[in-house]
Amino acid sequence: MNELKRKVLELLKEDARRTPALMATLLGAEEEDVKTAIAQMEQEHVIVKYATVVNWDKVDDERVTALIEVQITPERGRGFEGIAERIYLYPQVKSVYLMSGAYDLLVEVEGRNLREVANFVSEKLSPIDSVLSTKTNFTLKKYKQDGIIFEDHEEDNRLMISP
Repeated sequence: MNELKRKVLELLKEDARRTPALMATLLGAEEEDVKTAIAQMEQEHVIVKYATVVNWDKVDDERVTALIEVQITPERGRGFEGIAERIYLYPQVKSVYLMSGAYDLLVEVEGRNLREVANFVSEKLSPIDSVLSTKTNFTLKKYKQDGIIFEDHEEDNRLMISP
């Protein structure tokens, strides 16, 4: 991947609302080159989607997020792929990661309430033949996501005192 594409990705990751014209100015490149790089990366599925990061705590929309640690037995010939695919096809599942360590998959699930998430785990996830165990962790508060801090920081306006 060339340097222009990498820099465009970094700028889009920071703020996907940036226009090709602005990115060209920031990078000292031609706008047409930036547009071409973006189009190529979209076609190659390097850029998969443009998304908005929402602080749901500021919205009157109750949601519950759970991170579920899942231990599984890999399938013969497919390993973890088939089971991961079976899990990520559920609409409640927001993310699935293959992990190293004490468990195999980390599954992020979102529901309207605790009961909905608990029902998903007991009725959909746990009954899968290859699933050996699950451990559900509910998110209580999100401080930072994708490099974006959710907390409003008060500036410390005290004067520095030196001896």
